[in-house]
Amino acid sequence: MLSWQVQQSSACRSGPIWGNEMRLNEVTYNDAKPIEGYGPGFFRIGGEVFHSAVLTSGQGTFEWGGYDDAATLLALAGDIDVLFVGTGADVAHIPTDLRDQLEEAGLGVEAMASPAAARTYNVLLSEGRRIALAMLPV
Repeated sequence: MLSWQVQQSSACRSGPIWGNEMRLNEVTYNDAKPIEGYGPGFFRIGGEVFHSAVLTSGQGTFEWGGYDDAATLLALAGDIDVLFVGTGADVAHIPTDLRDQLEEAGLGVEAMASPAAARTYNVLLSEGRRIALAMLPV
């Protein structure tokens, strides 16, 4: 799957406003798929629509059982460095026992609202980072 990143060229100094030209850089995603869209009760990832909580990483995209499904997240230990947890429409704390289990397994955990988590995941995925995203629907 290909996406495009647009960067304003700082070298362009023509015209009345600096930076009139843009350089397009092709962004390729290795094995993981970017989040293509989301809305009330659904996520679109890699052309597939999910109507539940999801987990996506380089190992694939799967329905996720939510905060009670720690085993699925713990299975990522060693394969990723950071797990983003989308907490739904609003930012919220994840359960302390879940965070403790993930951190003890060596996973960095970042909780944020699902829309922000999806955007952050896509940016870091395009940089080739070892990340995963578990999201609750908005």
